[in-house]
Amino acid sequence: MYKPDYPFDGEPNAGETIEVAPSVHWLRMPLPFKLDHINLWLLDDDDGWTIVDTGIATDEVKENWKRIDNRYFQNKPAKRLIVTHFHPDHVGLAGWLSERFGVPMWMPLTEWALGRMLSLDTTETIGANYHKFYRAAGFDDSTTEMIKARVGRYSELISPIPNTFTRVADDDEINIGGRRWRVIVGTGHAPEHACLYCQELGILISGDQILPRISPNISVSPHEPDADPLRQFLSSLEKFRPLPHDTLVLPSHDWPFHGLQGRVDDLVQHHLERLEETFACCHQPVTGVDVLRRLFDRELDDHQVFFAIGETLAHLHYLVGEDRVKRYTDEDHVHRFYAL
Repeated sequence: MYKPDYPFDGEPNAGETIEVAPSVHWLRMPLPFKLDHINLWLLDDDDGWTIVDTGIATDEVKENWKRIDNRYFQNKPAKRLIVTHFHPDHVGLAGWLSERFGVPMWMPLTEWALGRMLSLDTTETIGANYHKFYRAAGFDDSTTEMIKARVGRYSELISPIPNTFTRVADDDEINIGGRRWRVIVGTGHAPEHACLYCQELGILISGDQILPRISPNISVSPHEPDADPLRQFLSSLEKFRPLPHDTLVLPSHDWPFHGLQGRVDDLVQHHLERLEETFACCHQPVTGVDVLRRLFDRELDDHQVFFAIGETLAHLHYLVGEDRVKRYTDEDHVHRFYAL
């Protein structure tokens, strides 16, 4: 069984960093969820610093950034912010940091545009779509208030996303401190997730695309209800196969680790097994919620339920794409799936 190799003991304290490689510093910010932290990165950039990802927009995270400012940026200022993708824990303080330090934000176009769009969503503009999507997945009237709480939640976790940005795209090379960092775009977890690889240092900043112990959430969302994100995710994992076995992987959650290729194999195998479990649920017509209840045998809080239904639908949609499962809509406008 795959086990990640963690080369560091412990994690950085609030407002402090651990140097994981020459010119690469690890810092950590709190999250108000069951997954209670995010890892961020400072890259020594000659006469300044490049920041990778931000944390969410809370007073606690802002105070931690002020400590980082006092400790690191007084003699060598922040000069650039790179955001890997649109999720609030990664882009949440981008606007605040850009304004505070006067730095440009670098980000994939799709991620910037999607974040900007989500920040404008309100009950009036998108509420009906959310209800339609989750009702089609099998949610009933008892979950109406839970669904309502999801609408507009994104904007509560972010500062305004900058109006302007510098685009990064797959295979771009960014010069940071005299070293080349190549952009490797992963898909599935987010539409255009930017990972950063430095061959000279043997380091991959993997963001959420590759985590050492948990599988990144691969979800169908109300904004793209017929998407097949799991197919995209599994396909994009192949981009990481050529990287050396001794690459140090810097993930957004958990700890830096060695064992990239073993972890890629493990993620693929996990989803193949999950697909078979999902298929086994479909021998009679079932809703997404029916399958969720069989796949997740533990109690889920409201936050986790929406991750779980998105991931359940991702596996069902993959099976539909393989012509192993058929989807139809019943008289109540609920989607049902059955094995062919």
